[in-house]
Amino acid sequence: MEQPKGVDWTVIILTCQYQESVHVFQTELEVRQKREQIPPGTLLLAVEDPETRVGSGGATLNALLVAAEHLSARAGFTVVTSDVLQSARILILHMGRDFPFEDCGRAFTCLPVENPEAPVEAVVCNLDCLLDIMSHRLGPGSPPGVWICSTDMLLSVPPNPGISWDNFRGARVIALPGSTAYARNHGVFLTDAQGFVLDIYYQGTEAEIQRCARPDGRVPLVSGVVFFSVETAEHLLATHVSPPLDACTYMGLDSGARPVQLSLFFDILLCMARNVNREDFLAGQPPEMGQGDSDGAGYLQAARTELWRELRDQPLTMAYVPDGSYSYLSNSASAFLGSLTFPRAPRARVVHSQVEELELLGGGSSVVSCLLEGPVQLGAGSVLQHCHLQGPVHIGTGCLLSGLDTAQCEALRGLELHDLVLQGHHVRLHGAPGRVFTLVGRLDSWERQGTGTYLNMSWSEFFQKTGVRDWDLWDPDTPPAERCLLSARLFPVLHPLRALGPQDLLWMLDPQEDGGKALRAWRACWRLSWEQLQPCLDRAAILASRRDLFFCQALRKARHVLEARQDLSLRPLIRAAVREGCPGPLLATLDQVAAGAGDPGVAARALACVADVLGCMAEGQGGLRSGPAANPGWMRPFSYLECGDLAGGVQALAQERDKWLTRPALLVRAARHYEGAGQILIRQAVMSAQHFVSMEPVELPAPGQWVVAECPARVDFSGGWSDTPPLAYELGGAVLGLAVQVDGRRPIGARARRILEPELWLAVGPRQDKMAMKMVCWSLDDLQDYCQPHAPGALLKAAFICAGIVHIGSKLSLREQLLQTFGGGFELHAWSELPHGSGLGTSSILAGAALAALQRAAGRVVGTEALIHAVLHLEQVLTTGGGWQDQVGGLMPGIKVGRSRAQLPLKVEVEEIIVPEGFVQQLNDHLLLVYTGKTRLARNLLQDVLRNWYARLPAVVQNAHSLVRHTEECAEAFRRGSLPLLGQCLTSYWEQKKLMAPGCEPLAVRRMMDVLAPHVHGQSLAGAGGGGFLYLLTKEPRQKEALEAVLAKTEVPVLGVWLLVGDRSPHCGPPLSRGYSCKSPDHLAA
Repeated sequence: MEQPKGVDWTVIILTCQYQESVHVFQTELEVRQKREQIPPGTLLLAVEDPETRVGSGGATLNALLVAAEHLSARAGFTVVTSDVLQSARILILHMGRDFPFEDCGRAFTCLPVENPEAPVEAVVCNLDCLLDIMSHRLGPGSPPGVWICSTDMLLSVPPNPGISWDNFRGARVIALPGSTAYARNHGVFLTDAQGFVLDIYYQGTEAEIQRCARPDGRVPLVSGVVFFSVETAEHLLATHVSPPLDACTYMGLDSGARPVQLSLFFDILLCMARNVNREDFLAGQPPEMGQGDSDGAGYLQAARTELWRELRDQPLTMAYVPDGSYSYLSNSASAFLGSLTFPRAPRARVVHSQVEELELLGGGSSVVSCLLEGPVQLGAGSVLQHCHLQGPVHIGTGCLLSGLDTAQCEALRGLELHDLVLQGHHVRLHGAPGRVFTLVGRLDSWERQGTGTYLNMSWSEFFQKTGVRDWDLWDPDTPPAERCLLSARLFPVLHPLRALGPQDLLWMLDPQEDGGKALRAWRACWRLSWEQLQPCLDRAAILASRRDLFFCQALRKARHVLEARQDLSLRPLIRAAVREGCPGPLLATLDQVAAGAGDPGVAARALACVADVLGCMAEGQGGLRSGPAANPGWMRPFSYLECGDLAGGVQALAQERDKWLTRPALLVRAARHYEGAGQILIRQAVMSAQHFVSMEPVELPAPGQWVVAECPARVDFSGGWSDTPPLAYELGGAVLGLAVQVDGRRPIGARARRILEPELWLAVGPRQDKMAMKMVCWSLDDLQDYCQPHAPGALLKAAFICAGIVHIGSKLSLREQLLQTFGGGFELHAWSELPHGSGLGTSSILAGAALAALQRAAGRVVGTEALIHAVLHLEQVLTTGGGWQDQVGGLMPGIKVGRSRAQLPLKVEVEEIIVPEGFVQQLNDHLLLVYTGKTRLARNLLQDVLRNWYARLPAVVQNAHSLVRHTEECAEAFRRGSLPLLGQCLTSYWEQKKLMAPGCEPLAVRRMMDVLAPHVHGQSLAGAGGGGFLYLLTKEPRQKEALEAVLAKTEVPVLGVWLLVGDRSPHCGPPLSRGYSCKSPDHLAA
């Protein structure tokens, strides 16, 4: 089912505890906007909570005020007005409290998942998942208003959760299913049959929880997601000027108000629940508020009085999503590891990481954004995140390692860690940056209550094992109840003589008989508790180091993907590098791959990736990617490539590139020239087809005797584009084509003869007896534009060069070459009765005809297979490129499949398809051509296809494989002689063409095809599409006149088609057995 259109948010706000983090998280929101996760017009705000402990309710009120203030200013108001909320769609995301396993909070917990559809490659954080859920799953369909979402949980919501917003007003909570056991330590909703919330229980009694149970035995959990209608949001916003609720906002605090702690669910929403009465509500307090604070309780009662007054009349409903799931990210390391690992999986989950020895990763473990070099062993159920490790390193089961790099690997040598959490942190102490490491046990409790543990052992056992004493960790006046892991000064942050490392904590796992040296070194350090460490964390440095590591492994990935010839798209990675300011290292890596490649395909793809980087840097400005690539500044690097000096060429390209990086127009032009460089390498690869060009000498015709080659057109039934280099030799191609006459004529031909004058006479026209363009070449200078396709007579000039009649680089003049070898010159005429851009393979077939006639006139015979490869060579010399299907279709007889393997040298093999007796005539009766009147722009289509192939876009790669596979299915349909099956093949083929080259179906053509659809089994535009001829299989035989009547208003001609399989006249059926007919001088008068 199609994903709903995302919400076009007006404002997204991310609330956070620490003032130092505001800029960091603002940047993170902006990065996600650049990644296209957030609409471009959305206002992004990171907002500091007014006080650390204002609670989720206070943070919500403050965020709503800030949003209204910014929108009011944008609208030109000088004061805050709730009118700006009327059409606004606001999303408030709460960062919540500190989290022991992620320095940037639960929102930035990295998950072992990848989004293959993401336009920009990036590690997926919990924040990204929640943004996707709110934008594409819960948000669509809701009216303007305010969504509030916590980030302290992992959510799963189906694509279409089925929430109805008809006649909605008030507030709505989103509930997800949970077990009654889970609910004992969580919040649940009690609702009536209409979905109105009656009460909200936190850690309710067994009876209360059972009262909330659904028919399936599960209960609706408080999920942390709420929606306020505009009306309800206005009521809530109105409280920001009412004491003591004004103290929840920065305005109140700036005015000297005393802070008040409010819960979103158990203060703001609870007052709307139908079963809650005023007295109980005013007397109660939220679970997050401490007990025994009588002053605070009185202050809270005043705040709740204001909430009751403003919100009590607002209806509160619940939307239950039975197919969703909810998991709170608690402070339990075991639970956290459980959410990041896959117990029943046979292999590790490796995400955005490069691992040299994958077999050393235990089943069910996960590795996220890491670079693991050498033997790094990871036990089952363990997690590595943001680590660059060099083996040998052995990490056992039940471990979480994060934020470590190669400098810490030595401390891990010889150890086998089990059930431990080892983290590296970036801190700033009195303005100085530093690195700190923390080590805790998987089973350790982070709660203040209870006896407590450290490194999975009781405190007493720890003290006895290590020699550490309680006074090392807590001040003497610290009450016993406060002596817990949170407050223990365990973690060294500064040593007087050396840098710190994991060894300053790892010694505690197995204290050696070292006379207390390790203990003394630990005691000599300035140490902080986990609580004291949190305000010192340098979150900007943490995220920057993660980004550096991500791109470090991404560069390794890019190199590996290219060198291993993997069908994996690098375009999301390219976008990531450009949008996050790291294109330079990527360009350098691509240069290295291209320069060192032994395979021209690898080098060409690397250059295409450079072009993509440059195009991405232009940010959609600077013009179209397709365009000319012959600027004089790039000729020097091109000359290196033409001469086979790949390394020199790549270096020269990079030097020239540096001059073109200053503005979008130059970047786009540079990208075109990199694609031009890639075309040189493709051309050299295709030139390998020369291996299969051979000829036999025969008697030289007398001067003046014409040799005529006449050819049919070709109709492609399946597989087109797979024959196009580089697909033809990287993927392997297969195309099914038909040689056809058009209205009883072979529409393409050439004729050649020797002349006494040592010159070349060239002529091109629409018919054999009508030459529109004539020219004479007297010297080699007249042939120099043979490689410029649009130059007059370029194809014919290239034919003389490829036939070996003229050597363009020879020291002999043209006159001398011709007299020395042939005793005179040549006259060559070529013609096509088909309109330009027909899609019927005209130019390639014409090249084949010209070569065949010219070689025979020069006293040589070229076999059809050799001629197919000779045309490939000619088109590369001509620089038009192109594949082999046209010449296979027009030079070989009847129905056939051409194939090329995924290898060089490029060789085309042809198989004739044998059809049932009588089927050829049936096909002739049902196959028609319709000229669309649109001129095809195949070259631009070709550039787009090659660009997308080199980018290895998943849809293009999959479609290319389908084209080849579909060809074999189409061949079987011909063998069976089934017109309906062939019609299905045509229809599928046209859909594949459109996937390969979007834009190849003009609107006028689509309308024409819609008109014809009831009359045909199937239809497709010929060749690459975009215009030219439309060919179709009619349901009834001999439908030319009938379809002319159907298309009468379009004024387009309908042409008859005859399949060329036998030497018979057009009047009695298909009229030719040899794809091309080359008449020797013996059959013609001089």
